[in-house]
Amino acid sequence: MKKIKTLFYSFLLCLGCGACLSSCTEWLEVYPQNEQVSDYYWENKEEVEAMLNGCYYYYRDMVTTNLIPYGELRAGQIVSRGSSLQEFRVKETEKSIANWGPFYAVINVANGVLKNAEKVLANDETYDQNMLNAHKAEAYFLRALSYFYLVRNWKDVPLVLDPYEDDAQSYLVAKSSEDSVIMQIKSDITTALNSGAAKEYYAKKWETKGRATKWALYALMADVCLWSEDYQKAELYCDSILLSASAHAPKLLTTPTHNAWFSIFNPGNSNESILELQWSEEEEQLCNLPVLFSDVDASRQYSYTRRMTELFVDEYTYTQQKMTEAVRSMYGGFYCSGSYVTAETGYCWKYIGSEVLTEKRTSEHYDVNFILYRVAEVILMKAEALIMQGRHAEAAAEINKLRLRANLPMVEDDLDPATASQLDMLTLVLNERATELAGEAKAWYDMLRMGRRHNYQYKESLITARVLEFNQSASTSWLRSVLSDNNALYLPVWEDELENNPKLTQNPYYE
Repeated sequence: MKKIKTLFYSFLLCLGCGACLSSCTEWLEVYPQNEQVSDYYWENKEEVEAMLNGCYYYYRDMVTTNLIPYGELRAGQIVSRGSSLQEFRVKETEKSIANWGPFYAVINVANGVLKNAEKVLANDETYDQNMLNAHKAEAYFLRALSYFYLVRNWKDVPLVLDPYEDDAQSYLVAKSSEDSVIMQIKSDITTALNSGAAKEYYAKKWETKGRATKWALYALMADVCLWSEDYQKAELYCDSILLSASAHAPKLLTTPTHNAWFSIFNPGNSNESILELQWSEEEEQLCNLPVLFSDVDASRQYSYTRRMTELFVDEYTYTQQKMTEAVRSMYGGFYCSGSYVTAETGYCWKYIGSEVLTEKRTSEHYDVNFILYRVAEVILMKAEALIMQGRHAEAAAEINKLRLRANLPMVEDDLDPATASQLDMLTLVLNERATELAGEAKAWYDMLRMGRRHNYQYKESLITARVLEFNQSASTSWLRSVLSDNNALYLPVWEDELENNPKLTQNPYYE
């Protein structure tokens, strides 16, 4: 890896900007960026919290540069202005796409907390073992989440478990296999959960939804288990949320109204939320998501493709014909200017809509959060796990929970789960995820996860054919040619990483 130390110092500079989470002036104290972190931190509990807080800041900074592009553009449901990613033409020279450094910056901080936070016990009488264990659980989550993003985008990646603290340390690390990294991710999550220290809630609501909790650990583990084809455990971890009797467990918002559903995004931090990256108008922390998803701003970056727009138009048309309320289509997850009947381009209303049905956020209210996990996704993860265990009727019942909330027809109106094939049911889940989770940086990972399982059993149907169906940026012949190579489903290693670390090898497709 190329100079984790440099990335970490850049992280410290970011902290110094004050662009952190709510009440950051009380939570952070920044030391000189030209000194080793270990020389200054680990004196009191506030410093441990400051380090963890910095990880969330880093993730917040990655939303528009990494999380959305990586999670959306290759799926073709959202199109960006002139991105090589959606055309599957990424080169190793493109730092903005091929650089995995931001994720390793988070990992380095998490590693630092796991190694050094215990030192605070001897220096701060107000810091106890329970606080330490809770902070370590949070660090395990952040490290696991970062490695999960890495393996889904680069497959085999360097596995680094110690912080970069000294100039004498070597940062030349070879890649580890995807299986090895997944094992470490599961180990981190299991360690955090088994400690019993992961919080169910924090004192402040924004922290409960904006920092890692026990529920976030469950959601991440369910996601990882689906990816690694461990379906029984995926179901188990989904149920750890969905069947919890805890008063603090997040719950699905079941009221079938637009106002209830849209409260997930504005004002955000709803009871359905499990983890979301925070911005705050009161703290003068604004983001550019409303601009990037705008239908009129000159700086607009993202819009729905024609096929994705059709999916939303179909949902909206159904509710219009049935004279029921449109919940997640028009002015929910979707918006179009002009007549929806002829619309070919749509926009993600989640990031531009105000709390008033048809009105947009004004610039002083550009503090929309970015959701990493919510209960609706956990329900769909459970449905997917059930399908892979042959329990189609149970899976349909889970999907119907979201269909009912959206005032849309039940699964059984279109197919019989008892006779439907596994592919039919997976396609159903994929379509449900497409509209429910639109714009939440899930689409490409969904297609890749489902298409590659069982040695790419469903690659043609759930990756290739679907990319061809949704993508409007590249020719069919080019896409078929690229997607014929499984290695093209992953990103290249940035050329500077290869130059600075002779132990690294390039993804074979890009050699």
